[in-house]
Amino acid sequence: MSRFHVEVPLRWADLDAYRHVNHARAVTLLEEARVELVFHRASDEGAGAWSDGLLVANLQVNYKVQIPYQGQAVRVSMWTDQVRAASFLIHYEMHTGPSEDDPVAVTAQTKMVPYDLVAGRPRRLTEPERTFLAHWSDGSNASTDGVPVPARPSRSG
Repeated sequence: MSRFHVEVPLRWADLDAYRHVNHARAVTLLEEARVELVFHRASDEGAGAWSDGLLVANLQVNYKVQIPYQGQAVRVSMWTDQVRAASFLIHYEMHTGPSEDDPVAVTAQTKMVPYDLVAGRPRRLTEPERTFLAHWSDGSNASTDGVPVPARPSRSG
C-alpha cells in the first residue's frame, strides 16, 4: 500500500496579486493531480470507468504555507481511505516544490462519488475500482517506485 505522487507544473497564471498561489488555483492543482490518479493511472490499471462519471461530493482544504512561484512544479501526494459502497476519500499533501523534502503547503481531502451520467444518479464502485483504491490506501509514506509521476499537460499558460 502506498501513496501516489505526481508533479504538477506551477504556472505564472496560478499566482494572485500577492505573488503566491491563490485558493482557486490551489484547488485546480489538486484537481490536476487527482485526474492523474483516478483517470490516467486507473485507466492504465483497468479501472477506468470513472471517466464516465465521478463527482466531488465534498472538498476540505487546509493551507499551511504559501506557495511562491519559482518556475517549479509542485509535488502532490495522494492516498485513499473510507472506501464505501458508492464513495471514497482521497487525501492530498501538496508540497511547495517537486521534492518530498519541500514543505507541505496544502493538505486536503475530497469525497468522491462514482456517478452514472446516463441514469443521472450515483452508482456503486466496481471490483476493479475497489482493487485500485486498495492499492493506494495509505499504509506508509513510501511510493511503489519512489519516483513522482510527471503530470500530463492539461492546459496552456
